[in-house]
Order: sequence, then structure tokens, then C-alpha cells
Amino acid sequence: MVTASPKNDEIIRPIILGKNIKRYNYSWDNLWIINSHNGVKGKHRIDIEHDYPTIFEYLRQFLPQIEIRSDQGESWTNLRNCAYLDDFDKPKIAWGNLSLKCQFAYIKEPMMINAPSPFFATDKTYLLAILNSHVADFYIKNLGVTRNGGYFEYKPMFVEQFPIPFLSQDAQTYLTNLINTLEQPNLNSYRKETVELEIEEFVYKLYDLEDEEISIIKRGN
Repeated sequence: MVTASPKNDEIIRPIILGKNIKRYNYSWDNLWIINSHNGVKGKHRIDIEHDYPTIFEYLRQFLPQIEIRSDQGESWTNLRNCAYLDDFDKPKIAWGNLSLKCQFAYIKEPMMINAPSPFFATDKTYLLAILNSHVADFYIKNLGVTRNGGYFEYKPMFVEQFPIPFLSQDAQTYLTNLINTLEQPNLNSYRKETVELEIEEFVYKLYDLEDEEISIIKRGN
């Protein structure tokens, strides 16, 4: 790809694809993006030609295709403007745009995420338990239309409407500990199912749902 250079590391970033985002976790396919941004929040535009000559020479091999694309910044070597570019460096919750059920993952590392997979910056990992719950899936799916094969498009406009209840610090810690258990690499399937069930039951109580309401939600999942 690009000749190794410590300076190149300043703008070469790891990137995650939507297919890599799973329920509670994610994988990385060792893919990278040249983050030649067009300037954001007081940061000057990345001038690859003068400041990163080896990267510039690498990009030149893709001319003229890369030069005539529509989504570029001031120069063909720049990405288009992105107002939330700094949020990629923060802990965040991301999810696949199209899936059979809710698949939210917590990404602590500073990584880019490929569109159309949405995300929002937060360090509140307990939110994963609520967003991945049957309650959330039932609510969000009732805001849109399910496609062929049972796939649903989890647009931000649907997800952001889901009401999150106030949680005490003890409740937040409890859910966070359960999520940490699910992230253990050698967790067996029985233990995983037990923990997920424990999360579901806890979320039902958070929303003060009655048995009949819970039955309706379970049938929908």
C-alpha cells in the first residue's frame, strides 16, 4: 500500500464495516482509511501533496477515477466535509444499518466506521443492554417497515425515538457488569444465554411491563 513512514500514521486510520458490527461485539478486517479530511473545527485541511508525499504518490495511481468523484473536499486528495469527524476518536455505540434484529456494539477504540452504519459517541456502556433488548427491537421495528426476509433498516430517525429510562448508578453498574461478562472470550453458550436472559428480564422491569405486554414482545422476537 503506502511506504512505511511514522508520519503517515497521523492520517491512516483503522475502519470498521457494517458487516463487522454484531450484537454486543464487533470484529475488524485489518482495513484502513486515509483520513485526509477537508478541515474541521479549527483544524486545517490535510495537504497530502506537501505533507504526506508518499501517500500522495500512492493515490496518484488511482487517477483519473479518484479525481472525478463527487464526494471530495477542496482537493481531489481530500475527503468531503464531516462535522462529527472528532467523534470517531471517542468511545461510541455503533450498529449495522440493515439486520434481522438489533445489533448494537460498543467501540472504545478510536476507529472510523463505514457508512451507512450509524453511531453516537458515549461512554455509557450500559446502554447496550437496553438497545439490544427485545423491548427496544419491538419498539423500533414498529416505527418502520420490515423488508423482504425479515430485514429492518435501523435508521437513526427510528433509534433516537426509543425512550431510555432513568437508571440509578447501581442499575448502570449491574448492566455494565453483565455486558462485560458477555464480552469474555471463552464464555460458553449456556452462560451466554443465561446472561442475555438476565438482561432481558431486567429491562422488562425497567419499563414496568406486565406479563401480557411481555408476551406480545416475545412473540414479536
